[in-house]
Amino acid sequence: MHGNAFCACGICRLFRRSFMQDSFLLCSMSALREIACILMPAEPIRFFDRTTKTLKTEEVYGEKWLRFTYESPLGRLLLWFFVKRALFSIYFGWRMSWRYSSFKVLPFIVKYDLDIDEFAKSPYDYKTFNEFFCRALKKTARPIAEGERIAIFPADGRHLVFPNVDLADGFYVKGSKFTLAELLGEGALPEENRLLTKKYSGGALVISRLCPVDYHRFHFPCAGTPGEPRLINGPLYSVSPIALRRNVSYLVQNKRKLTELESPVFGSVACFDVGATNVGTIVHTFVAGRPVAKGEEKGLFKFGGSCAITLFQPGRIRFDQDLVAQSRECVETYARMGDRMGEAI
Repeated sequence: MHGNAFCACGICRLFRRSFMQDSFLLCSMSALREIACILMPAEPIRFFDRTTKTLKTEEVYGEKWLRFTYESPLGRLLLWFFVKRALFSIYFGWRMSWRYSSFKVLPFIVKYDLDIDEFAKSPYDYKTFNEFFCRALKKTARPIAEGERIAIFPADGRHLVFPNVDLADGFYVKGSKFTLAELLGEGALPEENRLLTKKYSGGALVISRLCPVDYHRFHFPCAGTPGEPRLINGPLYSVSPIALRRNVSYLVQNKRKLTELESPVFGSVACFDVGATNVGTIVHTFVAGRPVAKGEEKGLFKFGGSCAITLFQPGRIRFDQDLVAQSRECVETYARMGDRMGEAI
C-alpha cells in the first residue's frame, strides 16, 4: 500500500516536472519569436508617387515609437491601457498648443523638406506647433481638376481605391478588410435596420491616409449639398500602415465624423473624417445645408496623422486605372488634394 502511494506520488511529481518544463519551453519559444520580430529589419512602407511615377519609401514621423507600440508585447500593453485613450491625445494636443511648441516648427520644416512657398503665411508667424500643423495654404497651391464629372481627392496623402468595396481582396494587407456596416457605425444594428449599409453596398471606396508631414485640411471631392455631420465615437489608434497591417479594423474603431454629401452628378457620397492617435480634434468649417463647390474646404485635423474616407454609391464613379492597379497590390498612391481620382459614370 505504501509502495503504491509512493509510486503514485512519484508519477505526480514527474508529471508536474514535465508540465512545467513544457510550459517553460513554450513560453521561451513565444518570447524568442517576439524578440526575433523586434530584431528583424522593419518592413518599409512603400508608396507610388503619381507625379514622378516612382515607388518611394515613406519617412515615418515617430517610427521607432510606432513600431514599439504596435510590434512589441510591452508596446501593445501600453496601447491597450493608455495610448488609444482620448486622454493621451488630449494631453499631447494640449502640449502642441503651448507657446514653446513653436520652436519645433522650423526644425520640422527642414527635416521633412516642406515647401514654405505654399504656406498662406510665414513660418515665423505660427505661435504654436498646432497652429502650424493645421495651416492653410495659398489658393494657388492646390489646383482643382476641372470638369463637373471629375471627382478629386479630398486631402493630400497616400490613397487606396476600391471600385467595389465588397469584392476587394483586402485593404492594407491581402485578406484583411472591414465591413461597410462597421465603417458606417451600423455593425451593432439588426440587419433590417442597416439602412446606410444597404444604400452603399457594393459601392466604391477611397481611403486617404494623411501623415503628420502632410497638409492637414480636408475638402469636398465634388460639388453638392452636405448634411449634418454625425459623430461615431471610438478610441484613437494610429492609422499608419505599421498599425493597419496588424489590424485594419482600427480604421472603423476610431472616432470619426460622417457627412453625407448629396451631389447632382455623383448621387449620395459618404465623407468620413477619421481621428487617430494625437488627433482627437476634428474641426468642421462648412455649413450644413449650404451648397459647396468641388474642392471647397470641409474642415481640418489638429496634430497627428489622420485619415479621410470617401464612399460612393455603386455605379456612380469610375476610378482612374493607375490608382486601381496600385491598390490591387495594396500599394498606396501619393496624390494631393485637388488631383483627379475618377469620373462619374
